Amino acid sequence: MDNLEIKYQECLNYIFEKLPMFTRVGAAAYKPNLDNIISLCNAIGNPHLQFKSIHIAGTNGKGSCSHMLAAALQLNGYKTGLYTSPHVIDFRERIRINGIEIPKENVIHFIDETKSLIETLHPSFFEITVAMAFHYFAKEKVDIVLVEVGLGGLLDSTNIITPEVSVITNISKDHTNLLGNTIEEIATQKAGIIKDNVPVVIGETQLETEKIFFSKTIHQHSQIFFADKLYTVVHHEIIEGKMKLKIMNYTTLSIQDYWLDLMGEYQIKNIKTVLTTIDVLKSLGWKINNDVVMNALSKTKKTTGLKGRFDVVSEKPKIVFDVSHNEAGISELVKQLGKLKYEKLYIVLGFVSDKDVQKVLSMFPKNAYYFFSQAQIPRALPYLELHKIGIENHLNGEAISTIAASLQQAKNLANQSDVILVTGSFFNLEEAYHLI
Repeated sequence: MDNLEIKYQECLNYIFEKLPMFTRVGAAAYKPNLDNIISLCNAIGNPHLQFKSIHIAGTNGKGSCSHMLAAALQLNGYKTGLYTSPHVIDFRERIRINGIEIPKENVIHFIDETKSLIETLHPSFFEITVAMAFHYFAKEKVDIVLVEVGLGGLLDSTNIITPEVSVITNISKDHTNLLGNTIEEIATQKAGIIKDNVPVVIGETQLETEKIFFSKTIHQHSQIFFADKLYTVVHHEIIEGKMKLKIMNYTTLSIQDYWLDLMGEYQIKNIKTVLTTIDVLKSLGWKINNDVVMNALSKTKKTTGLKGRFDVVSEKPKIVFDVSHNEAGISELVKQLGKLKYEKLYIVLGFVSDKDVQKVLSMFPKNAYYFFSQAQIPRALPYLELHKIGIENHLNGEAISTIAASLQQAKNLANQSDVILVTGSFFNLEEAYHLI
């Protein structure tokens, strides 16, 4: 290990261990105000005021939409930043420009320069990561940044930007201990990213949330666009590892074919959000060519490095990694599984302890064989407890203490015509990708 790698690992250890990290420890890391991020950014020259952005919130689909939009803007010639969370394999996945991760030297330099601030302000892991990303994007003079909300919207650390467009993909129950117990309460938190005179794209029209979004946009003097009222997918099929979609534009009454390299039924919803956001950007004067957009969407993973969205990492047996981890995401994932052909289905599962695991497990197919496991983080639901809930939901399988061991056992049992799925948490995939 060279000196750069040693120093980089020391910096990661410092921010992982010293700063409370929501994805590892849960609610204890959540800061219910923007004081820290405002102080941090003020101390480093308010970098968030130095670039244009698109802000993306929602329960599911934020990452996919962020990456698709980043690919479209990047291939249209814009120097494009991308801030997403959490990472799957390496911390630097969170901060990219034109698909390239932030250099290790920049991570090291930022932590060294802000260490005294960190010791004074005691920010969360997420707050320091947001500040690092904004500082990097400003320094590199990007044209535009796709900024994915970490949690909620109103009180999320990213919510100090004033974007070109605000995007809310959809609303379902997740993080109820922090965002509220009803769809309406959660929608109110997500609507917190809506700013004065900034257009808003809503990915999914929902009876419980429509009035909340209309009320907020009226108060903020913002135009609102419901993507599923502007576009519809009239047909879709999988051809040679890509999804072909026939999409109708209700505004022009035209039908166009699109190819996506992102798999999964849920991309049918996400593509409508992406196309509506691109239309709004065009209306604001951004030069975006439709043919380039179509090309970009066909190679989003290659362009931006997206992982874990029904990602087929191996054939014979087919091994699929998917980050779905809540009711809405698992519902879409199960639909997708129903379209695969296989002899046997093996599912490696692990969840964090603040999910409604009882409800989620009731949605999984009964004909699969399960490996109940846990990621190696403090917030993980113990694998023996998960196994017990699985048995209560009539899911047949065994308990194995690590994701890597579970995946290896699934590979040992599977033949070439079987399917292995790893899902339930970003942290499951971190271990699974390392094994593959």
